[in-house]
Amino acid sequence: MSESEKKYNVDSFNLDHTKVTAPFVRLAAKKVGEKGDVVTKFDIRFCQPNKEFMTTGTIHTLEHLVAEYIRDEIPGVIDFSPMGCRTGFYFTLWGDNSEEYIAEHLCNVLKKVAVWDKPVPATTEKECGNYRDHDLDGAKAYAKKWVEGIESKGWNCYK
Repeated sequence: MSESEKKYNVDSFNLDHTKVTAPFVRLAAKKVGEKGDVVTKFDIRFCQPNKEFMTTGTIHTLEHLVAEYIRDEIPGVIDFSPMGCRTGFYFTLWGDNSEEYIAEHLCNVLKKVAVWDKPVPATTEKECGNYRDHDLDGAKAYAKKWVEGIESKGWNCYK
C-alpha cells in the first residue's frame, strides 16, 4: 500500500485482514530515529483474523511466557504486547530485523512454551494486574499450533 492509499494512521488498520493466512510474522513498521536508530515492529499472528481468537487467559499466559523468554533469544526487545482483537501480538525491538529472523527465534521460544511444565512467571497479585486470568493449557496449544503452522510454510525453527 502506497502512502497515497493509506487511510489510517495505525498500520494494522490498513491491513486487509481478509487476505492474510495465520500464523505469520509480518513487518508492520520500521522507524528510523533522528540519530539513526532503527526500531522494527512486527505483527505476530496466531489466529486467522475474524475466524478465531484466543481467550484472555490464553493470550495473557502467552504474553507472560514469551515476553519473559524472547529476551533470551533476541537482543534489543522493546515490547511484546497482545492485540486488542486477541488474534496475536505486536513485537517491537531495536534494529533492522527480518521476518524470517523473528519467526526463527520466536519459534524457539514457542517450542518451549508448547511443553511448558513450570509455573508461569509473574502470576501473583503483587506481580500481575490480573493474576487470576491465566490459561497455560490454552497457551501451550496455541504455541504448538503456531510452530506447526510456521514450519508448514517453510520457515525453519532451528533449536
